[in-house]
Amino acid sequence: MSRAFHWDDAQFLSFLDGKRCVLRFVIALVIGLVASLNSVTVASAQTYPQRAVKFILPFGPAAGVDITARLLGEKLAARWGKPVVIENRPGGDGLVAINAFTSANDEHTLLLVPASTFTAHPYAHEKLPYDAERDLLPITNVTTIVIALSAPASLNVKTLGEFIALARAKPDTLNVAAAAGNSDLILSAFIKTQGLPVARVPYRDIQQAPSDLAEARIHLLMSSYATMLPLVQAGTLRVLAVTSRKRVGITADIPTVAEAGYPYLGLAPALRRSATSSPRSRKLSG
Repeated sequence: MSRAFHWDDAQFLSFLDGKRCVLRFVIALVIGLVASLNSVTVASAQTYPQRAVKFILPFGPAAGVDITARLLGEKLAARWGKPVVIENRPGGDGLVAINAFTSANDEHTLLLVPASTFTAHPYAHEKLPYDAERDLLPITNVTTIVIALSAPASLNVKTLGEFIALARAKPDTLNVAAAAGNSDLILSAFIKTQGLPVARVPYRDIQQAPSDLAEARIHLLMSSYATMLPLVQAGTLRVLAVTSRKRVGITADIPTVAEAGYPYLGLAPALRRSATSSPRSRKLSG
């Protein structure tokens, strides 16, 4: 069951200060702690994988995580001499993918997921169908994905401050959306603490949102910069800010949320590694 967000400013800031792990997504490769994993020998670990490996993803095709998975899968397939299959399981705030992963109970089935998912879930759901300590073993951080806050070019706002001012000037006329996990959690809490009269639009597959944003069916989207880039280049979207701590790479001309005056939208990620280890997990992370 999902929880409604009814936080005041103090609760919001307490959450952010305590967790320190949002919105420049660390993509984590995770393996299930199946019974056979604990009895793997070094010799058998050296022969891994013995058959095709499946990556389960909580997002649909063309999402930032999907792009990462396919690039990584191609390299690993060449290295291993075994195919890597990508299985997209969007929906349910990532729980559809996590349930499929834990149910597989198979060391050749891996979960590629934003690490921040596991931070957001206890705050967004009253009861979870998995226990991260018991069911999951982080293997490695794969990459970092920059999260952007974007608006339709037709909305004629150029900064986060201008969007907030417009939302207050025209109450109950703007719609917002965010990728599942910490983006959705933090944006929801931010809207609450700012007192913005906007409506949140849920998406089963966030990949539908950029086109809706370009058509001004929604008016602010917090999601992967990579998935918005084609529409930004086409001139139909404008990126208001990115959540990186500093300007880097292809986002060098875009202000950070800290520069925009809203630093709590852009905390750096952290993933606590389980103390559990095994030859198989060391083989995968090596």
